[in-house]
Amino acid sequence: MIDLLVFTLHVVAAAAVFTKRWQEEGTGEALLAIAFMALIFFVGWGMASFAVKLILPPEGLGRFFNRDSAGLVLLTIAEAFFYYFYFRSDPKNPDEEA
Repeated sequence: MIDLLVFTLHVVAAAAVFTKRWQEEGTGEALLAIAFMALIFFVGWGMASFAVKLILPPEGLGRFFNRDSAGLVLLTIAEAFFYYFYFRSDPKNPDEEA
């Protein structure tokens, strides 16, 4: 269940980033942003799974929170911080408008 929630959250974030970049920069930039997100997700998933396997036992912390779920949650938290700073809009400088 946690895995489904994490994957759904990633799909929603990808759609939001695609729409934002498409409106601001165009189709090419939007597709590039999605490709970048996919690359970060797949590489990060492998790294997070490796790190969690060093810490958690094979059964995890319960029936619904196994090693794979813990790795995906760790990845999602790390991605949230990274994407917040990477995809946020730069504040407009009041001197530029004058």
